[in-house]
Amino acid sequence: MTKSSLALERFTILDLTRVRSGPTAVRQLADWGANVIKVEMPAKLDPSVLGGPREGSDFQNLHRNKRSLSLNLKNEKGLAIFKKLADKADVVVENYRPDVKFRLGIDYESLKQTNKGLVYASISGFGQDGPYKDRPGFDQIAQGMGGLMSITGVPDGGPMRVGIPVADLTAGLFCAQGIMVALLEREVSGEGQWIQTSLLQAQAFMLDFQATRWLVDGEVPGQAGNNHPTIIPMGVFKTADGHMNIAGGSQVMWERLCDALDLNKLISDPDYVKPQDRSINRNALNIVLEEKTRTKTTSYWVEYLNERSVPCGEINSIDEVFNNPQIRHLGIAQKVNSTERGEIELVGQPIDMSRTPSSLSLPPPTCGEHSDEILGNLGLDDSEISSLRAADII
Repeated sequence: MTKSSLALERFTILDLTRVRSGPTAVRQLADWGANVIKVEMPAKLDPSVLGGPREGSDFQNLHRNKRSLSLNLKNEKGLAIFKKLADKADVVVENYRPDVKFRLGIDYESLKQTNKGLVYASISGFGQDGPYKDRPGFDQIAQGMGGLMSITGVPDGGPMRVGIPVADLTAGLFCAQGIMVALLEREVSGEGQWIQTSLLQAQAFMLDFQATRWLVDGEVPGQAGNNHPTIIPMGVFKTADGHMNIAGGSQVMWERLCDALDLNKLISDPDYVKPQDRSINRNALNIVLEEKTRTKTTSYWVEYLNERSVPCGEINSIDEVFNNPQIRHLGIAQKVNSTERGEIELVGQPIDMSRTPSSLSLPPPTCGEHSDEILGNLGLDDSEISSLRAADII
């Protein structure tokens, strides 16, 4: 079997995740070569797929580089097989509601009794305990509760969600980071541990400097639209044929921008001399700058300003992103032969490694595609596997 990478090939991951945050975490490990076994209910018992149909672009992108074992965890024999797998695994990842794993008897405390080196990772909506632990969690709920929607959108325009599931995605990425930290620590202690994160924690962390404006300075940030909340000028400006981003926040960049736009008089204008002046008079300043940018096309300004070391860029639609020459050069879109779709392109890892690069070596598996292979490696013979299939356990 072709490996996606050699970096993590010594680790076996049992993937109990659904929807997005959990699969995002496991994808990080799969793309770097971990032996990921996606454990899912047999299609005959549950034909629905949480997160969309298998042939859908979203499922295809989330579940590449994994193998699939169909296993009925509601059946005692199915549960026994999972526990046998967990005895030999390095990592278990789940994003059930907090109580589900305890009811099934596959929580960390239970599994570590026979595998003290097990790293167990849980993602939830709001945490494994606390007053909100039993609430169902979804990305947009976390965006709202975590403050992101209050600082996104135009001033006084009402709350606005971000166009990607940022709480789901970052919770998954933080979970993968926690798993890697735990695996590194295990090399010293010989013991695993329970990693917990949630959509709400991830979203609060991602507030970053907006959070510290409140925590440190007592300032409640609001919506700033396309303007940067604290760096001025930085935002969206109209051009002759569309819009572009310009960033001229530092004093050096500000003076360089004024010179490039033939607006050197602004450098000594008392309304704009200091950063705090430009902050107070931001709207007036944006009008003056836009009077210039509207005279030429976006492509003209992007080339002209970059030649003068003024940070700027076009604002691309998604199709334009993947036709961008730099994106194509970086190779972020990678080909894979999907069982359902044929040859398609998916979004590869955004990290280049000189010796152990990541690749898309396996398409998303069909449900139970690798059950015989995985169970055979566990020591079951063909007749035992056939009996399990006949009993709807796999």
